Amino acid sequence: MPRKSRSYRLGEMVVHAVTPAMYRLTWAGQENLPAEGGCIVVVNHISHADPFVIAQFLTRNGRIPRFLAKDTVFDVPVLGQVLGRAGQIPVVRESTDAIAALGVARDALLAGECVVIYPEGTLTRDPQLWPMRGKLGPARLALETNCPVVPVGQWGAQHLLPAYAKVPRLHKRPRVQVLAGPPVDLSPYRPAEGEVPGVRDLLRATAAITADITGLVAQLRGEEPPAQVWNPKVHGQSATGNPKRGGRAAPGGSRR
Repeated sequence: MPRKSRSYRLGEMVVHAVTPAMYRLTWAGQENLPAEGGCIVVVNHISHADPFVIAQFLTRNGRIPRFLAKDTVFDVPVLGQVLGRAGQIPVVRESTDAIAALGVARDALLAGECVVIYPEGTLTRDPQLWPMRGKLGPARLALETNCPVVPVGQWGAQHLLPAYAKVPRLHKRPRVQVLAGPPVDLSPYRPAEGEVPGVRDLLRATAAITADITGLVAQLRGEEPPAQVWNPKVHGQSATGNPKRGGRAAPGGSRR
């Protein structure tokens, strides 16, 4: 089991001390988290507050998470230093440098660590906050390392900090729920020994991951998810950043 650095212990202490005053956290499905060994935790992304939620869920259940996070967060004074020293992994999104982050994540998985990835790569653009189309990184890591992919759905963090808001609604203290499911069945997409996964299998594996996360979110919301997964490209939305400031919705675009 990896050891917690001093910075990690400090961050964990602050999160556990402060967040109970900000939201009421409940969780279920923790038995689906492997007690040890490399694992990939994949989560829907609805608020910049939800990494704190997932960190709490995982640390309270015996896993030390290493998040793949956008590189700009590491430039924030103090916070960036704490994240770096705590072993979190910066990602330069939409660039060839993102491959380097996957390499670091792969090494962490093979060393028995728990890596957390938001497959969407950014806050969901779906108007109703359902999980949108995922990127191939989690599937690639899973198929290359044979580490289990544990899907996690979460709901409620957006009531504390809406997407792209800068100030949390501390007076609300919303209920935040986390639900972990069984590992995603990726056996149909695993390449033969000695081969690398092809794009077709990566796409199918990614769709399976998205479907499992969506199913968990649907349970938490008590609603039926849309028939089609939201695809930002179809709607003319930017790949990263606040979609209200850049990118236009394509009129009549489908949810594919």
